Amino acid sequence: MPKLLDTALQLDKSDLLKHYREQFHIPKDEEGKAKIYFCGNSLGLQPKKVTQYLQESLHKWQSQGVEGHFEEPAPWLTYHILLKASLAHITGAHEHEVVAMNNLTTNLHLMMVSFYRPSGQRYKIMLEAGAFPSDQYAVESQLRFRGYDPEDAIIEVQPKPGEETLHMDDIIARMHEHKEEIALVLFPGVQYYTGQYIDIQKITEAAHEIGAKAGFDLAHTVGNIPLQLHDWNVDFAVWCSYKYLNSGPGSNGGVFVHEHYASDTTLTRFAGWWGHDEKERFQMKKGFRPMYGADGWQLSNVNILSASVQRFALEMIAQAGMENLRKKSIQLTDFLESCIQELDPEGQQIKIITPSNPEERGCQLSMFVLRGGKHLFQKLTEASIVVDWREPNVIRVAPNPLYNTFEEVYRFYEILKSTLHAY
Repeated sequence: MPKLLDTALQLDKSDLLKHYREQFHIPKDEEGKAKIYFCGNSLGLQPKKVTQYLQESLHKWQSQGVEGHFEEPAPWLTYHILLKASLAHITGAHEHEVVAMNNLTTNLHLMMVSFYRPSGQRYKIMLEAGAFPSDQYAVESQLRFRGYDPEDAIIEVQPKPGEETLHMDDIIARMHEHKEEIALVLFPGVQYYTGQYIDIQKITEAAHEIGAKAGFDLAHTVGNIPLQLHDWNVDFAVWCSYKYLNSGPGSNGGVFVHEHYASDTTLTRFAGWWGHDEKERFQMKKGFRPMYGADGWQLSNVNILSASVQRFALEMIAQAGMENLRKKSIQLTDFLESCIQELDPEGQQIKIITPSNPEERGCQLSMFVLRGGKHLFQKLTEASIVVDWREPNVIRVAPNPLYNTFEEVYRFYEILKSTLHAY
């Protein structure tokens, strides 16, 4: 038995989370065999039991109509509260600091309305170079809306020449270089292209030290890496739920707002009636009075059908425990990295651009393919391996600790090896 396969089987045997795989629908190929699904950083798989939660809401709608807002169990009027405990566990927050609502980019705009407060020479926003397009577009439009030129008002932090990832010292040095100009520092938790985990705590501390706010796009971080947003004093964070939270395509996003701002009525915000004081909400009076905490940024009642799916998916993650998921995630990416290095030790065909230090990455390795990358991606797809292609030449491989196995990583290695040797 090959050494790598023996390692994979031993790791699977000792895996404390292996029973969770049975709780997911795994896509199958034309022959009915399970595909190797390493694309959780784009869309997580469907938990089997979400059908039950969704059917409960559909039945309530069918049998009760509008009364479903008020009738137990799980009245729609307060349904978003059912998601709070799990979200708080996953993000390291108090329940009043988190709420499921809208989608990621809508939430980012809402947060920038409140936390991007330009004044005098302090009007610039710092981003990482190559930020996800949604973040770039949101920032550009917010700046233009306030009368600033994005070419002047955006400070981008780039990797060193010849490198793919950022150094924390360089980010912090750049902050201090522009310490009188920066109003908001906006970074991802995990950079989508390289898979680099950026130290949220250090970024936040440095931002506050220069008098700026610290916000984070956690689309590729939430459900992937354990977070302590409250203890780290993060001002705000936003995320989607269809990646590592396995809540379905286009599902409700979420926000974190630190309790420092829980009752701060001086913050500018774009208000909606669901963020209004629930004790007065149905009195239909003029004059917005925000709810305490993150709930005060809600615009409308939550999408119940989407939240029904999200509710079970979040409960499953909280039950598995973020520390347990993180431990297996590190094991999966370590094993995947060792397989790729065994295959191409000199990096002549594949260069892993994700940091080798497990503390600087989540459940993702980005393979920079030196030649024929798109062809390799297509061959992997034909072999029933679901990975993700990012222009110009990166294949993102993201084994998820909830439902992927170490034997799948080994099978991926074998198929990758045979494909590379074929050209």
